[in-house]
Amino acid sequence: MSDVRPGRLKVYLGAAPGVGKTYRMLDEGRRRAARGADVVVGFAECHGRPHTEAMLDGLESVPRASCAYRGGRFEEMDLAALLARRPQVAIVDEFAHTNVPGENRNPKRWQDIEVLLDAGIDVITALNIQHLESLNDVVEKITGVPQHETVPDEVARRAHQIELVDMPPEGLRRRMAHGNIYAPEKVDAALANYFRTGNLTALRQLALLWVADRVDEALQEYRSQHGIGGVWETRERVVVALTGGPEGGTLIRRAARIADRSAGGDLLAVHVARSDGLADGVSHASLARQRRLVEALGGSYHSVVGDDVASTLVDFARAENATQLVLGTSRRGRLARFLTGPGTGETVTELSGDIDVHRVTHERAGRGTLLPSRRRTLSTARMIAGPVTGLVLPVLLTVVAQLRGTLNLTSEALLFLLAVVGVACIGGVASAVIASVTASLLLNYWFIPPIGAFTLDDPNALLALAVFAVVAAIVAAVVDRSLRLSRRSARATAEAETMSSLAGSIVRGEATIPALLERTRETFGMESADLVDEPPGEVGVPAVPVGPGAWLALRGRTLSSSERRVLAAFAAHVGSAVEQARLAEAAAEVEPVKAADRLRTALLRAVGHDLRTPLAAGWAAVTSLRSRDVEFSPEDRDELLATADESMAKLNRLVENLLDLSRLEAGALTLNLRATSLEEVLPMALADVSDVDVVDLEEIPAVLADPPLLERVIANLVGNAARHTPSGKKVLVTASALAGRVELRVVDRGPGLPADGRDHLFEPFQRLGDTDNTTGLGLGLALARGLTEAMHGTLTPEDTPGGGLTMVVSLPFAAQTLSAVPAEQNAGGA
Repeated sequence: MSDVRPGRLKVYLGAAPGVGKTYRMLDEGRRRAARGADVVVGFAECHGRPHTEAMLDGLESVPRASCAYRGGRFEEMDLAALLARRPQVAIVDEFAHTNVPGENRNPKRWQDIEVLLDAGIDVITALNIQHLESLNDVVEKITGVPQHETVPDEVARRAHQIELVDMPPEGLRRRMAHGNIYAPEKVDAALANYFRTGNLTALRQLALLWVADRVDEALQEYRSQHGIGGVWETRERVVVALTGGPEGGTLIRRAARIADRSAGGDLLAVHVARSDGLADGVSHASLARQRRLVEALGGSYHSVVGDDVASTLVDFARAENATQLVLGTSRRGRLARFLTGPGTGETVTELSGDIDVHRVTHERAGRGTLLPSRRRTLSTARMIAGPVTGLVLPVLLTVVAQLRGTLNLTSEALLFLLAVVGVACIGGVASAVIASVTASLLLNYWFIPPIGAFTLDDPNALLALAVFAVVAAIVAAVVDRSLRLSRRSARATAEAETMSSLAGSIVRGEATIPALLERTRETFGMESADLVDEPPGEVGVPAVPVGPGAWLALRGRTLSSSERRVLAAFAAHVGSAVEQARLAEAAAEVEPVKAADRLRTALLRAVGHDLRTPLAAGWAAVTSLRSRDVEFSPEDRDELLATADESMAKLNRLVENLLDLSRLEAGALTLNLRATSLEEVLPMALADVSDVDVVDLEEIPAVLADPPLLERVIANLVGNAARHTPSGKKVLVTASALAGRVELRVVDRGPGLPADGRDHLFEPFQRLGDTDNTTGLGLGLALARGLTEAMHGTLTPEDTPGGGLTMVVSLPFAAQTLSAVPAEQNAGGA
């Protein structure tokens, strides 16, 4: 098998079930077969959808394997038969499926697909976004539904092609309502729970963002494989270079305006910290303020390390595929620029290539740096220039002194001493020693009698020469030590700046593990930074422990000892983030238990009152009627019977509310949708409330609803409105028809709803505006919304003009029956 070309994988990705993945997958199989390809269906799950099943016609299918497990029979894909058939293309549905356990059977279907790919068979499969491992917990938080079947992201990302099957939430809900996704008995529960519009919108956004990231990865991979260093302007990405100077705010705002000129433009701010820590005009307080400004404008802040600021900036911009680079004009004056040559701005412009460079003027331009330059490191040029100067400079001084001929030995020695100090400043102590030896020899030969010979006859001259050598050595050592201390201090400053940047990220809540890994990679200029279970063991790949069974591994250049010290601090922060993630996961597991306990406590408190009150009244009435000690008049007997009947009716309504709410939450409520007029349900819904005005219902068309449930919805809303309407005022019930829907409004003139109350209005077992929970179960509005949404409607609150609250029930016309479905909506798939 080693000579077999691996098969290619294509994944149809959807935000939710029902968007049409299986339909599209089978359609592609039919098209490939029509072009002459050998296509076989290894496994396709149509879920009883006729339009999807019709796509199987004309395609060869491998019979499924029957598997026994725990006394039952199950059908799975027959991997062995598919490998024996060896088609060019295999269609295998449900990428994340868990196989029935058995001998020689892979635990997951994605592992079966990898076997097919290794055998050289191309595979087309389908996957929902909630089954991706990295998004599993996010989807559960959104929908409240845990997903037990997942696919590792790296497996999905290895696909040769990923195609998003997209559908707006409204279209998907219509497809669900028309019975094109689930069986009719499951439709209502699905629409009221997992298939809520908000859930579908969030899932759709997750799918779009994941695919967009995959497209960016594919683009970067292509550019890397083909050695493309030029910028591809797929979208505007503006990099602004920050030095820590006062001009930073001006540069950031200019760069933000440039990025805003194109939709989807990105703003990236970068500060280059020299690896030796020596930089002019750096104010860490200013950098902190500028970072906050960048983030406030929607950009991202980056800190990278580099000795050559210009090349580091250009390399960063190219790595980020930036289209524009914004720099400030030099703060150096004309004389400084003339003496030191071109600055960072000029060099960046020369190196930028196809990246547009903007040189932004500011108030500090040409006025010099705010801090004196402390650059005294021994660069390569200085390491060469030091010894050369130590040899040449004393010779030049000797020539000058010989030509002048008027200096005495003391003056000549002082000049040579000054030359040694200068050489020490240029090349360090080694160069100073060379200069000192050279100067001593020249003084001896040319200026101490006898001239022209290396002899010392005069004791005073000998003493002067010895003192000169000692002083020169001491001065050179002091200068060299000062330079070393300066470099060490500057290095400590650079490390402190880096750690300050990291600490700021953690304080601002950016300390997620991926963010910390990315910041580590950027800071040390590495190719990658990953968390691994054990040290890689590769030469040149540093690994630092971050916790039990976790290591931080970097790939790229070799790190110095000082950089490894900073890396250890980064690893400590990463370890803290790993531990925090573990604690957060443990806390998340406890939270549902706490929520369930709070709900149980609220339920018991409310039930203890509301069920006891009608039960006690009915019990007292029945006990009185059964008593033989009192002779009741017919009027008293009728009143007691009415009290018992009313109490039992109230008790029955409370129990029904509890049962219906539990059925809604369990997805077990059965609906009987039919054409229903409001006149049909209003009399029973308003039977228990007297102060109600009903207007504008004569011309309202029938709605598609379950009459008993609609009656319950209206009764709960009217009862809630009556409870909050002041004495002497009536509840208003009115309706209107617009755009294929009927809107029924229940209007009260009560105190209205506080601004922060709408988020909790429909939660069960609470009553907004009441002083406690003993005045009722608080199920009315929660049950009303659940039943309305189960009937494909909506229930929303509005402020009543003049004060109060209006509850709006929106339901579709009865003419929009489930059979009236557009053809394109009927072509549903998995």
